[in-house]
Amino acid sequence: MKSLLLSAVIGSSLLATAIAASTSAAPIAKSNPLRVGMVAATAPATGFLGAVEVTITNTSNKTARVPKWQLPNASGESELFRITRDGQPVEYVGKMVKRGVPKAKDFAILRPGQTIRTVVDLSIDYAISQPGQYSVTMAKPLQWASLSDGSSLKTPRGDFMLLQSAPLNLWLNASDLNNAALSTTGGAARGGSTVPGNPTLPPLGRDTSANPNGAGDPGPLRDRSGFGVNATYLNCSADRQALARTAIKEARTYTEVAKGYLNAGTVGTRYTWWFGTFLTARYNSAKQNFVNIDAAMDLNAGQVSINCLCDPGFEDSYAYVYPNDPYKIYVCNAFWAAPMLGTDSKAGTLIHEMSHFTIVADTDDWVYGQTGAHNLALSNPNQTSGNPSASVVGNADNHEYFGENTPNRN
Repeated sequence: MKSLLLSAVIGSSLLATAIAASTSAAPIAKSNPLRVGMVAATAPATGFLGAVEVTITNTSNKTARVPKWQLPNASGESELFRITRDGQPVEYVGKMVKRGVPKAKDFAILRPGQTIRTVVDLSIDYAISQPGQYSVTMAKPLQWASLSDGSSLKTPRGDFMLLQSAPLNLWLNASDLNNAALSTTGGAARGGSTVPGNPTLPPLGRDTSANPNGAGDPGPLRDRSGFGVNATYLNCSADRQALARTAIKEARTYTEVAKGYLNAGTVGTRYTWWFGTFLTARYNSAKQNFVNIDAAMDLNAGQVSINCLCDPGFEDSYAYVYPNDPYKIYVCNAFWAAPMLGTDSKAGTLIHEMSHFTIVADTDDWVYGQTGAHNLALSNPNQTSGNPSASVVGNADNHEYFGENTPNRN
């Protein structure tokens, strides 16, 4: 990530009790004290004019604690910005990371009145490849953020407050893009939503399994007991290859059952708990997502890649992917410590990560954890602030927990 941190935010100490206060039943702040400003950054003559300077100010008289990945200097670790070109969404191509509850070291400290400034080159983690009128908005839920009085940054109805800017309009012409271009490791360099050298990949988006009972019936579940796992393993010991192979098998079972549930038109507590009250369009989106996730999990000619070596700084995560680089999944320490089945399991993590790929379900990490995912389904299952990724059918953990179904719901 090519970003210049102009004023570092360093939390030199953070008590574990403060973290616990922000994740338990804590009082709610009266208003969001974090104000976000964004302007076009001045670029050098050979630079990319799509860089932005983001300022975040703590306007309260209390210290704010915010997970570092929610701040703009973590642009390549999370989809912080929503960008359109001539009204059309611009693809994010940076890391999508499954994280657990943050530890003390994961928090940044913003003292009363403090302002931080960060310059972010958007061309690194967004597919900015054509001239046009760009609109840029920073928006991220302040999950786990809190103030020093113990209050959490939530709205009265339980939604997380947003770290959000006003839209910034940028006009980029062809010469701007030519200057940036191909010297970065961003969007174009990582490739698009295809797998080079794999022209025979089955098309996603259709359920091609045999179903003699009609489209409304899930049909018989496929027997996975003799279905081998021909995946690609990188930087994995023999023991970890065996564990990853079992996780793929179990994830296939999870996605097959989940797909069958939705294909049957079932609307039980399992559905409403994770995807909210029934709405035809939302139900159909969830159903199609699981058709695609199941088809991707079933790829069996080495297309699915498990890499057991994570980048520095991400070792304690569960896993991450680059959404436009299917089907490569990087698994990290929390993955190996997780159970094979159940909540936040190895099998469920693979479903979570598979859902991120643009050609699968194109999900985001809007909120994490069972509580966050369920609250999203309860309070705002459709959208938040006009962002499709903020809906339950755009959030990866809602898909994982629906697939894991732990505890069991009908």
